[in-house]
Amino acid sequence: MASLQKRGSIEKRDSDEKTRSQDEKDAYDAEVSVSIADSANDDEALKLVGRERSAQFTEEYNRKLRRKLDCIIPPLCAAVYFTQFLDKTSLNYASIMGFPITGQQYNLVSLAFYLGFLVWEFPTVYISQKLKVAKYLGANIIVWGIVLMCHAAATSFGAFFALRFLLGMCESCVAPILILIISMFYRKDEQATRISWFYVMNGLTQVFGGFVAYGISFDSGRLLAPYKIIYLLLGGLAIIVGICVVLWLPDSPVHARLLTKEERIACLERVRDDQGGTENKRLKKDQVVEALLDVRTWLIALTTVLTSIPNGALSNFSNIIIKSFGYTSKQTLILSTPGGAVASLTTLLCGWYSDRKNERMTPIVFCLIPTIVGSAMLIGLNGSGNKGALLFATYLIGTFGSALSSVYAYNASNTSGHTKKNTINAITLVTFSIGNIIGTEIFQPKDAPAYIPGKTAIMVLLTIQLFVSFFLRWINIRLNRQKKKALEEEKARHGWTDEQMQKERERHAFLDLTDKQNIFFVYTA
Repeated sequence: MASLQKRGSIEKRDSDEKTRSQDEKDAYDAEVSVSIADSANDDEALKLVGRERSAQFTEEYNRKLRRKLDCIIPPLCAAVYFTQFLDKTSLNYASIMGFPITGQQYNLVSLAFYLGFLVWEFPTVYISQKLKVAKYLGANIIVWGIVLMCHAAATSFGAFFALRFLLGMCESCVAPILILIISMFYRKDEQATRISWFYVMNGLTQVFGGFVAYGISFDSGRLLAPYKIIYLLLGGLAIIVGICVVLWLPDSPVHARLLTKEERIACLERVRDDQGGTENKRLKKDQVVEALLDVRTWLIALTTVLTSIPNGALSNFSNIIIKSFGYTSKQTLILSTPGGAVASLTTLLCGWYSDRKNERMTPIVFCLIPTIVGSAMLIGLNGSGNKGALLFATYLIGTFGSALSSVYAYNASNTSGHTKKNTINAITLVTFSIGNIIGTEIFQPKDAPAYIPGKTAIMVLLTIQLFVSFFLRWINIRLNRQKKKALEEEKARHGWTDEQMQKERERHAFLDLTDKQNIFFVYTA
């Protein structure tokens, strides 16, 4: 009798455990279904491809699709970035071509661009989330082209300050939108390379702009001052690029008119396993809060500030520094161009290495070290009269610029949830503008022509950034270990097979979950 009672007790306990286990699975499935139903109201990608993978595409098909995307998206992104950086640094060329504003007022005009950038960054990012991002970007480019051409008509400090402020407002949407577009169309192991393809324009514009400014510098100025010709030329170029963006740059894989419906589905399926999601028009407050409470957000912000202070200084003063070595204005314009080539090569190499090794922080370290060495050379060789060594040091300094390209790739690969992505991109660009504002003030007129305090600041700041980069890398590796452990526990709790795990991974891809909410999301170090 006792034996029968014991067996009955065991059977009842087993039945209760099975019921409990089934209840947990049912609760989990209900939770996922609610998430899907909620997300389906907003996520058009989910409507197009469904909650589970319904179509399989061969590797050859995906390669052809990627080549097609590469012929459309990176070239247009590169044209935008080329135009933006050229327009932003037009003041650097104007400064030695008869620009009427000098001294501390020149510093303030330099600062005005980043002040406009800072004020408008959050509004422009959230406005773009409600609109078609590529069309919004194109409209901004056309407007800033008009603003740039208006510089040719300005004569006073107040007019130049106001125009530079408006220029900063219009250009503040560029990087967040380009990062978002790359993250929607490309897999994680492709993103850093594609971002480097447009970020390389920072260096190439230095080469292009130097030669154009050199040619214009021979103009006698009888009709227009040389700096006015620069502004009219660059403004017209921006308007042309803006029209091209409106016509041809796709807003998302769902709305890519240049792709067939099958190609749009294939494009979404390519990025499904990355768990990054695509587009969601609804602003989600919980994702904003998560972004603000994520320690990595503020470490990225710190990294951006540390990089942007040197950028704000050198993008406006590099020609003045080279001229201080004893070169003429015309010689300076030509001699500044190799620095752009060095920066371009570094950007491409770091982007390639970043995707090849699945790294984001290590390439930053690689590109900072030559800049630190170059800064030390400029300080140590000051007054030596060794023009060749000083010029070489300015070329070494240009390598640090590719660090921001790696930061953009980090944000694209390590953030999920459309609102969270936008928030972190906005914070990154706000801190970019803050850093550049500070940077315009570290080269003070009283320190000319050597600017030793400014050069020392660059060396110290980038040395600090080395440690911040290693710390961020360590955090992501640690988070991946925690996710792997949690995923194994979830698999055991639900009794999932590998095939069921893959189906769950597919179901989560387009739910607009953040990287912390999505157990299947994997961070890139």
